[in-house]
Amino acid sequence: MRTAGSYQFPPMDQVIYGRPAAEALGEEAERLNARRVFLIASRTLNTKTDEIERIRKALGERYAATFDGVPQHTTREAVVQIAGEAKQAGADLVVAVGGGSLVDAAKMVLMCMEHEIFDQGGLDGFETTPERRFGGFRNPKVRMIAIPSTLSGGEYNSGTLVTDTRRKLKQIFNHPMMMPRSIILDPAITKYTPEKLWLGSGTRAMDHGIEAVCSIRGNALVDSVCLAGLRYLHDGLLRTKENPNDERARNDCQLGSWLSAFGLQARVPMGASHAIGHVLGGTCDVPHYFCTAVMMPSVLRYNRPATESAQKAIAEALRSPDIDASEAFAAFIAKLGLPRKLSEIGVHEDRFSLIGNNAMLSIFTRSNPQPIREPSDVVEILKLAA
Repeated sequence: MRTAGSYQFPPMDQVIYGRPAAEALGEEAERLNARRVFLIASRTLNTKTDEIERIRKALGERYAATFDGVPQHTTREAVVQIAGEAKQAGADLVVAVGGGSLVDAAKMVLMCMEHEIFDQGGLDGFETTPERRFGGFRNPKVRMIAIPSTLSGGEYNSGTLVTDTRRKLKQIFNHPMMMPRSIILDPAITKYTPEKLWLGSGTRAMDHGIEAVCSIRGNALVDSVCLAGLRYLHDGLLRTKENPNDERARNDCQLGSWLSAFGLQARVPMGASHAIGHVLGGTCDVPHYFCTAVMMPSVLRYNRPATESAQKAIAEALRSPDIDASEAFAAFIAKLGLPRKLSEIGVHEDRFSLIGNNAMLSIFTRSNPQPIREPSDVVEILKLAA
């Protein structure tokens, strides 16, 4: 148990869970007196299910428009295009319905609308760096609501990841008011999510919890809540792997994602798994939901000298108190049938140097519990995962 620290409450109204998304969003739009609700929706949900149409009907005259073309890894080109369309539609509330890329896009759209950035170069200078936590954004007049269909958990923090395709580099942008006003968790809307994405995004949510428990600046509340989240996710993911129609298990997974993100909510700094994962996505085009499955066992091994007590608690949360946390997580990934090595996702040693160099640009490299001082330290972790 940590004996000193602090906890920061996020600028967010509420999490609504276990209710139909359309019904809950209709009530939220009324509560917030929104008149022009702009939807950023999953194309699958919009074109192959009736979920988005239910939302449009629930909004009624408050509905403004829908965009359903957000690419994987959330590119600058996409967010400035969406911002232009949302501005033209007179949006006074933005709602993301789908996976992590859509949630990230919605956060960035708020700031592009506020600053009238409709060309990707206009985002230069706003990105987060090790020397600059916040990039000078104003408080946005328009806020957002998130209705996630995956488990990645990015909706629970005020940062967003956007890829600059010109440089093949995923960057962090941050402002407290990019945090959603509300998050709506409806297990029914997740049943359309492909299995690998569902399971992989669940491990991504676990990444938040594990790195918070191991963080150099965690606190007692975050530790307790994140460990509970890891238990929810461990058990719920295995149950949904066995039976995809188990809605109670899906609900538990959503609760686990929420609880595991408590460190992000409190701005507890993450570590090497986040830093490397962002580079694997932005530079190597690896789906974000595979990054934790491949990297976390090696990050835990690298960090063990500085986090031995925390890792014992993590192993217990993974229902394996008698083995190392890295082994427990690797065994869990095997049960889920997800990739376990970099070579399985097309990343080989000839790219390690580039990944190491780009990872050193991340704020999370600097906050890893076991010091990472130069690119060769990142390469050491990559070799463990090769």
